Amino acid sequence: MNDGSSAPRVGLFVTCLVDLFRPTVGFAAVKLIEETGCTVEVPMAQTCCGQPAYNSGDRADTRAIAENTIEAFEGYDYVVAPSGSCASMLKKHYPGLFKGDPTWEPRAAAFSEKVHELVSFLVDVRGATRVSAKLEDTVTYHDSCSGLRELDIKAQPRRLINSIEGVQLVEMRDPDVCCGFGGTFCVKYPDISNAIVEKKTENIEASGARTLLAGDLGCLMNMAGKLRRQGSKVEVRHVAEVLAGMTDTPPIAGRG
Repeated sequence: MNDGSSAPRVGLFVTCLVDLFRPTVGFAAVKLIEETGCTVEVPMAQTCCGQPAYNSGDRADTRAIAENTIEAFEGYDYVVAPSGSCASMLKKHYPGLFKGDPTWEPRAAAFSEKVHELVSFLVDVRGATRVSAKLEDTVTYHDSCSGLRELDIKAQPRRLINSIEGVQLVEMRDPDVCCGFGGTFCVKYPDISNAIVEKKTENIEASGARTLLAGDLGCLMNMAGKLRRQGSKVEVRHVAEVLAGMTDTPPIAGRG
C-alpha cells in the first residue's frame, strides 16, 4: 500500500471483453489514469470478475473467482475497471459472497472500498475536470444499467466529454434505458433483448449523433451489432478511447 510519499498505485482490472475484443480500451484507461498522477499496473493473475457465474446462481465458482481477484489486487491503493458492470460486481456484490466468514468478509470489504469505475475514478477520486483530447464529432452517450443504478455514474462522463475540444454532445431520448444486453440476459431471452435494443437504436439514430459512446463494452457491442445489421452509419466507441484521444482504431463492430 502507498504510504502517501509516492504516486498512488492503481491496479487495472482489464475485464474479459476488453482483453478479448477491445484492448485499446485498456490502453486508453492506463493513459487516462496516469495523467492524473497515478502509476498503473495490470496484475497478471486476474481473470473474470465472476459476474456470469453470479448471475446464473453459481455462488461456489463466483466465490473462487472473487478470492483470486481479491488476492491479486490487495496490494494496490485503488482498483479501477473500465466497466460499470464489472466494477459494480467487484464493489457491490463481492462482500455478500463472504458474509459471516471471519477471514474473507473483512478482506472483501476492504477490497470493495478501493474499487472504482474508470470515469468515476477520474472525476470523483482524482478530481479531473477536463481532458486534453481533440475530436471534431457529434456524440451521444448511453448510460449503462449497472454504472448508473449501482454506482451513480451519469454526470461524470458527460463532464469529461464536454471538455473535449471539437466534440458536441447531444442527448438521445431515454439515454438511461437498458440496451437489452444484460450479460446472460441476451442469451436467455434473445427476442426480448432484440426488442429492447431496437428501441435503443431508434433513439440513437434520432439523436443525429455520428458516434455512440458508453462505458461498458458489452452494451457497446450489443448496440453496435444491431446498428450494423440495420445498415446504420453511426460509429460506436468506448468513452475511454475518445477521452484519451485514441480514435485511430476502427470503431466497435459489434456482435452478430
